[in-house]
Amino acid sequence: MTEQNPSGPVPRRLVGESGPAARPGDDPALYGSAQLEPVEPVEVRSFRTFLLTYRVGRLGLDDTGAIRVAFRMVSDFGALQTTVPSAPNFVSARCSGSGHLRLAFGPDGTRPWTRTLTARLHGGYLAEGDTITILFGDTSAGSPGWLMQTYAEDAFEFRVLVDVQATGHFLPLEDRLAVPVVPGPAVRWRAVLPTLRRPGEPFHLGLKAEDRWGNPTPRARGRVRLEPSLPVAGLPHEFDFRAADGAMLFEGLRVAGEGTLRIRVLLDGEEVAEAGPLVVRDGPVAGFWGDLHGQSGETVGVGTAERYFDFARNRAFLDVAAHQGNDFQITRAFWQRLNAITAATNEPGRFTTFPGYEWSGNTAVGGDHNVFFRTEGRPIRRCSHALLEDRSDLDSDVHTLSELYAALRDEDCVIWAHVGGRYADLSYDHDPLLETAVEVHSAWGTFEWMLTDSLALGRRVGVVAGSDGHKGRPGASHPGASTFGAYGGLTCFLAPENTREAIFEAMRRRHHYATTGCRMHIALEVALPAGGTLFERDPAALPKTRGTEVRRATMGDIVRTTADGVELALAVQAHAGIERVEIRRGAETFATLHPFAAEDIGDRVRVLWTGAEYRGRGRETAWRGRARFAGAEILRFSPINLWNPERLLEPRGTDTVIWDTLTTGNLVGFDVWLAAGADTGVEIATNRGTLRFPLRALGMEERVMEAGGLGRRLLVRRLPEAPLPREMRLRRRIPLLPEGDTAVWVRVVTEDGHQAWTSPTYLCR
Repeated sequence: MTEQNPSGPVPRRLVGESGPAARPGDDPALYGSAQLEPVEPVEVRSFRTFLLTYRVGRLGLDDTGAIRVAFRMVSDFGALQTTVPSAPNFVSARCSGSGHLRLAFGPDGTRPWTRTLTARLHGGYLAEGDTITILFGDTSAGSPGWLMQTYAEDAFEFRVLVDVQATGHFLPLEDRLAVPVVPGPAVRWRAVLPTLRRPGEPFHLGLKAEDRWGNPTPRARGRVRLEPSLPVAGLPHEFDFRAADGAMLFEGLRVAGEGTLRIRVLLDGEEVAEAGPLVVRDGPVAGFWGDLHGQSGETVGVGTAERYFDFARNRAFLDVAAHQGNDFQITRAFWQRLNAITAATNEPGRFTTFPGYEWSGNTAVGGDHNVFFRTEGRPIRRCSHALLEDRSDLDSDVHTLSELYAALRDEDCVIWAHVGGRYADLSYDHDPLLETAVEVHSAWGTFEWMLTDSLALGRRVGVVAGSDGHKGRPGASHPGASTFGAYGGLTCFLAPENTREAIFEAMRRRHHYATTGCRMHIALEVALPAGGTLFERDPAALPKTRGTEVRRATMGDIVRTTADGVELALAVQAHAGIERVEIRRGAETFATLHPFAAEDIGDRVRVLWTGAEYRGRGRETAWRGRARFAGAEILRFSPINLWNPERLLEPRGTDTVIWDTLTTGNLVGFDVWLAAGADTGVEIATNRGTLRFPLRALGMEERVMEAGGLGRRLLVRRLPEAPLPREMRLRRRIPLLPEGDTAVWVRVVTEDGHQAWTSPTYLCR
């Protein structure tokens, strides 16, 4: 493995990390060496055994000295344990010299290597040439081995550090010990199209097979047939699926006339996926899908930045991508490298990339904000040098959000507020010209409160979503088995073309909408009966800015009007049935609309739970419960948003469902189709409270159990038994508020549990 290999370990010179400034000496031979076996590829979520051997160096290893094997903080492998030899993840160790070893597994390292196993020597010492051997997944007493992580990775590293003189300073060895982690067998297929193009405009179709954990897998074969609903120039109709990386991409496709394209995918004669909808319609804009928020192994994620952008384009099938490393981990070398990568991967008309970073100030000084530059070569202004040993540019740091705004005021950039480990304090400060959007969803969860809090503060911002993924899968970010609780989000940019200039202008004008990772088409138009003045930039920041007289507006627009009401026209075409559309006026739900009526509902019951503990890092809410449908039989069961398949959510017996899951603001739940009687009763008992009612009392209105926390609640509703319509069009007159802004926006919920939010249209007086 070499430092130059983009498929191997991330070059250490690019990783933002720091170690002790003092050390016994600089000769690597002083500290010893390590080797690992076996190093052959291992399958995700399989049980494995590894033998790590450390050979003591010239200084020896003193009594109470130690070696430490560190793993990345995002790893979701089975937690190592030393107490039950017959249980999973058992680890043992021995040494060849005097004394004995004590093992401890815990979060004792430094970012990004926080998950550590420490083997400390007691009652003796080791001399040069002595060894310490650690057996990860020791099966000798019945353990099945060590449970591997859920995501594929070119180089899963065992980082060995040593404290040879018992000072508490752990110094890394030069040895790079790593094994490839590869995908499992295919369990599902994904077919992906964009959602809006003009007639004759090129587009692409992506097709991939995924394993149980969302990794594109090459372990899929078969004869594929594509059946489009419209004629598609350049589309192969039949071919053999043989993809070395688990994905195939068909580019330069075109549809000549207007219509809605959906493509059925058949594998060996059986339908396995459907792509679409792609709305082909003449108009001023197309829709370009992006995930602009994720990290790679140079900071807190995994894999190289080169692999990150390759995945975004060729396996997540994105149109737009950016990289957002924590600034206090971005070395000068990596910032230069990242700028070189975005310049090289930017393809006008096909794949737009932006250089940028995550300003990762603590919440007390403004909180996390994403910074995107339109061009390369701009300086990085960090919140601190927390993990950077190079102090040569320390004076460029900006320690508060206000300082960041001041430093970037003359830059060609855009800033988004977001929620990650740290959350953005929206009340701290705001620059309307720079901060154009708030992130309402990522793999960390759903944060609609970011928008409603912004509206309460009088801000005019759009909504975006991204993955904030750390597992090397931007645009298709499964949460795995760690504290990430949701599938990563996506943003659809409405722009005339897929270029940096056009996408950046869409960002500045808030012409975009956000989803929880699905791709649906949303067209929103606001008719202004009295006309209005449209501003390209927020007049709150530029009072003398000139506007354009218009009769219509779209999502993200800021329009001054004298009308007392407007007419909203909305069209939604989705990948799945539409469960509801909510029209919002500010924080108020002005109207809730369904594509079905009361007489359509049947014995299909939906149970959902949502919410978080609070805004901060430990927001995960545990939901444990049981739903019993007394006097009924469950004919069919379908989980909703069960992204971690190791979590419990399943039927028990003929009338009961049990669960033990987490939410982080997102939705989790299930549908059941019942053979119900007149006296069927519903009892839902959870660790957050209990609901009881007769099934016949459940109509169009949902039952809600409030559960405290941050939007914690249980919801029960009744739906039609048949699949719901996938298209919905509506018009609705919306009275404007007598003073200030009326922010009109829409939330869509689909049958499979996905959500979407439009950027508000700001109608001001």
